Amino acid sequence: MRLRRSHDKAAALLAALPRAPRADTYPMPAVPHGWYAVLRSAELRQGEVVSLHYFGRALIAFRGTDGQAAVRDAHCPHYGAHLGAGGKVVDGTVECPFHGWRFAADGRCVEAPFAVRTPKVSLGGLPVREHSGLVFVYAGPGAPAWEVPEIPETTSREFASPVDDTCRARIHIQEMRENIVDESHFHFIHGQAEPPVQDWRVDGPFAEVRGRIRRRVLGRDIDNTFDAFMYGPGVMVVRTHGPVLSVTAVALSTPVDDRTSELRMLYYLRKPARARFLAPALKLVFRAEALGEVREEVHIWDHKIHQPRPVLLPHEQGIRQLRRWYAQFYPPQTPPGAPAADHPARPGSAHDAEGAGAAGAAQSRSPGAGLLVGDAVQVQDLPQGTPFVAAEFGERTQQSAVGATADKAVLVDGGMEHPSEDQG
Repeated sequence: MRLRRSHDKAAALLAALPRAPRADTYPMPAVPHGWYAVLRSAELRQGEVVSLHYFGRALIAFRGTDGQAAVRDAHCPHYGAHLGAGGKVVDGTVECPFHGWRFAADGRCVEAPFAVRTPKVSLGGLPVREHSGLVFVYAGPGAPAWEVPEIPETTSREFASPVDDTCRARIHIQEMRENIVDESHFHFIHGQAEPPVQDWRVDGPFAEVRGRIRRRVLGRDIDNTFDAFMYGPGVMVVRTHGPVLSVTAVALSTPVDDRTSELRMLYYLRKPARARFLAPALKLVFRAEALGEVREEVHIWDHKIHQPRPVLLPHEQGIRQLRRWYAQFYPPQTPPGAPAADHPARPGSAHDAEGAGAAGAAQSRSPGAGLLVGDAVQVQDLPQGTPFVAAEFGERTQQSAVGATADKAVLVDGGMEHPSEDQG
């Protein structure tokens, strides 16, 4: 018989533990290449500037005159003011609170008071897509080579408005994703009668996991099936079907910086066919149960370390398979002992619509595929000297395309022009 501590006691115990120095060390870059949801559409109203901080980078979001969402760098290239701290939207442009410079949704400076001519500078930014009630950005080199498909439950009247929960943990987002294929934890943490049966399929940047969840409710084992669809490193849609309740969970994992990741869960409950009025009550019950389980995992994530070679049981091979699939979202590995070069996973030039080129190629070897106990699988060793990119999308010093240093401005026709940075 297994005794489970309450969430509160477990949280108190883990909060008192010191963090191991290795807990913040990962062999893989902090930001896998792919699409990430940074806002719900309802959170970005016309005429408002929303401050964001993801990928180790200060960002702002606003809507242009056409209502399309834009996500740009937060600091004004003129004198460094944060456009989200007092900035406002004027005629579809964001206006700097310090000197009144204005920037369009594509990042271009369109007005600079007292300048003889408008400086040719831009705010860096990220490609944006908006659908399914979410604002997605693409973090990676060049133009996106694939898209996140629409999620029909987000707009269907058959489903109640979502239970929305956001939490942050000191863990790499890859490990958040590994959770769905970690069969043993479903039994031990979530109280399942047995580990789920899973079927793993991949198709380029997409993957699917199918399985069965058997949970004991009031002394009875109730079978539920689930389909988890993964769209790159940051978006997963899990559809669970059962005799009592059907739920679609949209799991959005996003790097905050090199040490912290955010997990936003949107749970869409299908309204009962014959008793739709029960939907609000079902949401309350589901929220208490689901969020309690997530919090328990967050407490564990905050103190675990990354095991590049985990000791896996035969039924845990899904972790190895996921790591191999996930490796495609990282840049090719630096040869052992080679110095770390400028990381290619940066947004494109502020002058060329976020840059061009292909998405990151898949790695030939996946870091830390692991050792399967009882299985004659070749162990995938992590190469010695593999660099850790601390802040792949961190703040960067602005440099001129014509060679001016960051602490020098350029006088153009009597007006002061700060050269913009080529982010390629």
